[in-house]
Amino acid sequence: MAEQHEFSVSLTLLQGYKFEVDFGEFGQAFTDEPAPLGEGDGPNPSRLLAASVANCLAASLLFAIRKFKEEPGKVTATVSGALERQDGRWRIGKLDVQLQLGNSAQAIPHLERALDQFENFCVVTQSVRQGIDVSVSVVDSDKIPLKQA
Repeated sequence: MAEQHEFSVSLTLLQGYKFEVDFGEFGQAFTDEPAPLGEGDGPNPSRLLAASVANCLAASLLFAIRKFKEEPGKVTATVSGALERQDGRWRIGKLDVQLQLGNSAQAIPHLERALDQFENFCVVTQSVRQGIDVSVSVVDSDKIPLKQA
């Protein structure tokens, strides 16, 4: 039987479509739908999902590089999403993630091996990919493409 790790997050409606999200020991955040439903006082669930995918990929890339005792530098991520109609309802149809390393590719000798495996370490992306197309590209500090989407 597979090992299970459980977690929970609590949400409380404050008003309209604004929720307080309680992460327990990690504090709270607020979400809201954009107008005309909400007031846009926080990220909506689509943006939270996009941020989760990008964050997980960035952390997985860090892990893959650091396991070779190498340093990626300050990693940044940008994610853009596209909504599309599926069966008459709005759905997230695609997420495009670009990761940028803080160091040049030459400063990371095992980078090719790390690039070959890091996406498989990302729990969120691999779960989301079961229903949403997620493309990933990586560039180094000189914006040289290392992995194309």
